[in-house]
Order: sequence, then C-alpha cells, then structure tokens
Amino acid sequence: MITRIWHGTTKAEHSDAYLTFLEESGLTDYKNTEGNLSVEVSRKIEGDICHFWTVTKWRSYEDIKKFAGEDYEKAKYYPEDAKYLLHYEENVLHAETFSYR
Repeated sequence: MITRIWHGTTKAEHSDAYLTFLEESGLTDYKNTEGNLSVEVSRKIEGDICHFWTVTKWRSYEDIKKFAGEDYEKAKYYPEDAKYLLHYEENVLHAETFSYR
C-alpha cells in the first residue's frame, strides 16, 4: 500500500470554506479513482494560518497515476485553489505503508 500526503495552507478565516471546496473537488476525485483505498483530511489552525493535509492510501503507484498523471510526484491543483491557498507546494510525499493490527 502507498500513502500520498499533500500539504497546503490557507488563511485561518478561510479554513471552513476551503474544507468544503476540498470535499467537492479533490476528495471526490480521490474517492472516484480506481485503486484509492481511503481519504482523510487533517487541519490545524496556527494563529492566522490553517494547515491542511490530505492523506490518501492507494494499492499501487500505477493507481496514483490514474489520479495525478504520469508525473505523480507533483501536487495536483484545481483552478479554484487560487482563491484559498497561500502558496503551491510543488511535490507531495509518497511512502510505502505497512499496517499492523
């Protein structure tokens, strides 16, 4: 299993609006991509900045490419992100994931 982690920041005052936007855009796209196993969002407000992390689990890198394209290490953005994000991080983090119970 592969975990893909994206990080972005917004103004704290936009945190609820951006979460709604994520639910309607990227999260929906993640969930509708074959090979996606799960989707989670974490956020943390620090002063006037809000950090967001999307954490998705995938069966394989080939499945991630179905969402992100051939250059799957690059972050995927939507035009509306420009209304909220303070900057665009170029890459995401990928890591092999092992689950133990």
